[in-house]
Amino acid sequence: MVLIVGLTGGIGSGKSLVGEYFADLGAKVLDADEISRRVIERGSEGFDRVVATFGDAILRDGDIDRRALAERIFGNSAERAKLEGIIHPLVREAFESTAASLSGDDVLVYEIPLLAETGAATRFDFIITVETDLPVRTQRLKKRGLLAADIEARVRAQATPEERMSVAGYVLTNNGTPDELLREVEYVWEKILPGLQRAQN
Repeated sequence: MVLIVGLTGGIGSGKSLVGEYFADLGAKVLDADEISRRVIERGSEGFDRVVATFGDAILRDGDIDRRALAERIFGNSAERAKLEGIIHPLVREAFESTAASLSGDDVLVYEIPLLAETGAATRFDFIITVETDLPVRTQRLKKRGLLAADIEARVRAQATPEERMSVAGYVLTNNGTPDELLREVEYVWEKILPGLQRAQN
């Protein structure tokens, strides 16, 4: 039976690397952020609806200027709700389509940063959160070019580690090296997930 795993974690925790490791091990991995970008690309239904809702001011060279769109909805809950009302159903449709295409003992890992914040926990058979100490996350994000104020704002806007861990079945700790993280992912893949699949069958 297909196992659907939610993968979450705060910004800078390393969940994308965890997703890559799961893909290398044989999981089908979807990234909610990547799907969100894809469903509003030029030529898509989402693109037409976003432009119809927010106007040509969010366009640059014929494409949606994501920075302009983000500025439009930042701090405006009504505008954000309009955008989410367009994007979220399209993302959910893409997720469900992929899940329906799987069979047997396939594992679908869905990378979703705001899992705890959006109450999406019930959509998954199992949830993994990647947790990293804040100083380590901050250092990583600074290397990506983020300013301290931006890091603080983004961390504050997300669920706390305690909130993520309260919905998770497993906590991947990522304070060490990539090799150490890989070994922990391999443990989950080889020891935890097969048992869950056997319990489902």
